[in-house]
Order: sequence, then C-alpha cells, then structure tokens
Amino acid sequence: MRRRGIRMIVVAVTVAVIVVGAPLAVFGGALIWSDQRAALDLRASSLARQVENRVVNDEEITEDLLVSWVGGRDNIRAFIVVRNPDGVEATAGETVEGDVLRSVNRTPSDMQIVMEIPARQVWFRVLQVVGIIAVTSILALAIAVAIGSRLARRLSAPLIYLAASAEQIGSGQVRPRIKNSGIEEIDLVSAELVRTADRMAGRLAAERQFAADASHQLRTPLTALTMRLEEIELMTDDDDVREEAHKSLEQVERLTGVVEELLRTSRSAGGGSTEVVRVDEIFSQQEEEWGAVFTSADRTLRFVDESETPVLVTPGSLSQVLATLIENSLKYGAGETTVSTRSASGGNGLFIDVADEGEGVDDELAPEIFTKHISGGSGTGLGLALARELVQADGGRLELAQRRPPVFRIFVHAVPRQLDPESVLPQGALVSVGRRRGRR
Repeated sequence: MRRRGIRMIVVAVTVAVIVVGAPLAVFGGALIWSDQRAALDLRASSLARQVENRVVNDEEITEDLLVSWVGGRDNIRAFIVVRNPDGVEATAGETVEGDVLRSVNRTPSDMQIVMEIPARQVWFRVLQVVGIIAVTSILALAIAVAIGSRLARRLSAPLIYLAASAEQIGSGQVRPRIKNSGIEEIDLVSAELVRTADRMAGRLAAERQFAADASHQLRTPLTALTMRLEEIELMTDDDDVREEAHKSLEQVERLTGVVEELLRTSRSAGGGSTEVVRVDEIFSQQEEEWGAVFTSADRTLRFVDESETPVLVTPGSLSQVLATLIENSLKYGAGETTVSTRSASGGNGLFIDVADEGEGVDDELAPEIFTKHISGGSGTGLGLALARELVQADGGRLELAQRRPPVFRIFVHAVPRQLDPESVLPQGALVSVGRRRGRR
C-alpha cells in the first residue's frame, strides 16, 4: 500500500508538471525571445531619434554617441551601424558573428540605423528560464515523493499493525494488543478483530474447562470401577469370570489412559500464547549459557542468524527447545556445533538448524528419535519428545533433517517480511530458561 500511495502521488504530480510545466517552459522561452526582440527594436528606435536630432541640428554623429547605446549589464551588447545617404558609416561595438537578431530603422533624413545582437545570448537566456522551470519541477517531484512517503507510511502503519495482530491471532495468541490509529475505518476493523479474539478466547476457555471438568469427573468412577474389577479378578475361582474381568480391566485402563491424555492436552492447551520474539536475542542468551561449557569441553559453538527475522512462538519455548538440542549435541555429538537460520520460501516461516560433526544418529534409532522413553544413550528419552511438543504447540515442527552428520531442523512461523516489526509490532518478552540435564 505504501508503494502504491507514493506511486499515485508521484504520478499525479508528474502529470501536473507535464501539463503545466511543459507549456510554461515553451511560453516562457517564447516570451524571453519576444522581449529581447522588442527591447532591441526599442533601443534602435531611440537611437534613431537621437541621430535624427543631431542631423537636424547639424551636429556630427560621433562614435562616442553610439558607444552609449551599445548596452551592457541588463541589455545584450549590440553592434551598431549608422549610415548616411552618402554611404558613410559610423560603427560602435564588436562585430557579431553567427546568427543575429537585427533591427533596422530609417530616419526622415534618410539616415539608416542598424543594431544587431548575438542570437546565442538570447537562446542562453531562454535556456535559463527553461532550466529554472525544470529544476522547479524536479524539486516539486522530490517534495511529492517525501510527502507521499510520509502520508503513505502514516496510512499503512495501522494496517501493518492490524495485519500483525491478525497474524498473532492465527498463530495462537487470541488476545492481541491493538492500539487506535486515529483512522475511523481502520479502528472499526481493529475493534471487530478484538471482539472476535475475545469470542475465540471465551470459546477456547470454555472448551478447555469442559475437557478438564469431564476428565476430572470421569477419573473417579473409572478408578472405582478399576478397583472393583481387580477385586473380582482376585476373589473369583471361576476361570471364565476371571478372564472376563481381566478383559474388562484392560478396556477400563485404556479408557483411563484416554481420559488422562485428554486432561493433559487441555492443560497444555491452556498455556501461554505466541508473541513476537527476536531470534538473535535467543541466540545471544544460548551462547552466554553454553559457550563456556563448550569451551571447557574443547568444542566450538557457533550461531549464525542470516535471516534476522522475528518469529511467533510462546515466550521461552524456543529457548528451551534450542537448549535441548544444544545439550544433546554436546553430550552425543563432536566437533563444531552450528546453530543457523534461513528463511522459508514465501518469507512467512523460519528454519533453525542445529548441526554438529559427530557420527550422527543410528538408522535403527532415527525413526523413533522423538518417541518418549527412546534414547540412544543414558538419558530418559523425554527431552526430544518434549521439544517436539513445544514446537508443535506453536504451530511449528521439529524433525531430524539429516542423520549423518546430524542436523535437527526447527520450523517456526515468522513475521512476514512486508511487516515492519520495529515500528508497529508489540515486542514479545524473552523468557530465559536454565540448563536441563538428561533430555533423551
């Protein structure tokens, strides 16, 4: 929108300059030309009257008389010839070479006065006027671009802010911070967006509360039913009854697991919401946390943020995921560990790669590397599973992009490039998390 606004203003001013400036330059040049010719005729006729007075009074036509009419400062210097009926001439000024403007006058006593000025000096004055008009037109265009840029930014900034808020809602933050822009139409859309976000927040809260209440209400009778079936299984002597009680107990345990998973999901879904977080700040925090540890282990940890793109994540979640991958690289990897970023196609996503120069992940372990309680070392096997859940909760993904050498790749949603987060986006808080042990 900003470019379109600037383009519209520049086009309007350009049309005005062409419509007004071009004819003005033509008419201005023609006016200068005619003024110089009129001035030359006036000078020649004035000189002719003075010469006629001299002739009537029987005074001599001297060169001193003519020199005063040659001109100077305001008038272009002229070459003057006064010729009497006998052909005797008196001249003054320098002979003009090339094209000239000439004015010829003849007095009643048959004296001929010829006055010439260089045409190139007249053209120079014409070009001066045209140049002034051209410079004024260029200055008008520059002012139009400056004013258009300022107005376009003033109009587009609220829309960009509104788009950023909608992006945050789409990424999980149902209560965006929207400020009034002072533009009625945009503020109406903002107010409706806030009301929509409030309705979404209410519905999500109601759904989560219902899931939590239902889970709590179901757990008690399921526990009682489980105890009753276990009692029947232990006390009966009938093998058929014992088998049926055992099968029923398995079904109840499966249902209990579903209820517990529903309760866990509702609790995790009720957590924090996404905010704008700068990756370079997270990299700085991780480098401060892990740099000394890698140095003491004779390892190198390097961070490369080429995209410089803000991302939309839950505060602290990306820090925790990176800490998990960096610690696993320290424990199970080798050589230099590199954490790098690159923008996804379209500019609405960001890839963060954590790679080292170690032997990599075994082919047997790779398909289940993110499964809970699966570990290739002495860890618990929970770290990578939890890291994947944190990334997925923000609408991203975590995957093993390459087995040997190992490359773990995180994809998170990014603020689109056409937005201007420095001026219109509310900055999300960066939550620092400490080191954790045993994530596998």
